[in-house]
Amino acid sequence: MSTRAPTCRVGISGWTYAGWRCDFYPAGLPHRRELEYAADRLTSIEINGSFYSLQRPSSYRRWHDETPDDFVFAVKGGRFITHMKRLRDIDAPLANFFASGVLALGEKLGPVLWQLPENLRFDAEVLDAFLGRLPRTTAEAAEVAAQHDERLSGDRVDTTVRVEQRVRHAVEARSSTFATEEFYDVLATHEVGCVVADTAGRWPMLDRRTSDLRYVRLHGDKELYSSGYTDQALDRWAERCRGWMAGGEDVVVYFDNDAKGFAPHDAVKLLARLSCDDART
Repeated sequence: MSTRAPTCRVGISGWTYAGWRCDFYPAGLPHRRELEYAADRLTSIEINGSFYSLQRPSSYRRWHDETPDDFVFAVKGGRFITHMKRLRDIDAPLANFFASGVLALGEKLGPVLWQLPENLRFDAEVLDAFLGRLPRTTAEAAEVAAQHDERLSGDRVDTTVRVEQRVRHAVEARSSTFATEEFYDVLATHEVGCVVADTAGRWPMLDRRTSDLRYVRLHGDKELYSSGYTDQALDRWAERCRGWMAGGEDVVVYFDNDAKGFAPHDAVKLLARLSCDDART
């Protein structure tokens, strides 16, 4: 049995924002070096572009190479699966997602986030079936990826396992119908994390331990995507992170209050509140 101490990583959702230039990113910093700059100051980043479209293996390989050895990426699952297919009939889309280069992150592959649409009501049978199809190791992910369809071919496909490791998943539900014990039970059955999402009251904050992963998304506590977090608020989140780690959970926190540029600054401040041993593997 592993005796590895729980970790807490803090980062941002995406890193390419024009409004961050000459603010978080120094004037004159080439755009191609923005990931490198952010990764040197944070411990994780959530890849957001994978939600909107399938990325390329060359992109995942570049992101791997541009970040420190101990860095970790979370990868956001495709909206084609969550918002268009609505978790049904997803074998080919799921294979395409994992064949698109996710495995090229190698040892830097962290959790996979599945954000559900606000108008998707809780259905225990549908959710259970979906979670049951998710790969739990990189070897399983490669097997899933090998089933990709004709929409991917040639250099758009990468099914090579670089490192054999766990693949953990988390679900961010946005419909109040998910605020039930049955939802938590389904997640716990599959050892999938329940995302704690702070959304200025727009969507429910679902907070329950359902696996050894605590996945937190901070979208703004006063104004969705726009407001920054006060020192007092950051103190409270730091204390919660320490409590989750003390309970044996690994914690990842991503700031998505990016509209006015608060996200990277808030992430740096939260990371500073956590001890070095807690914040990095």
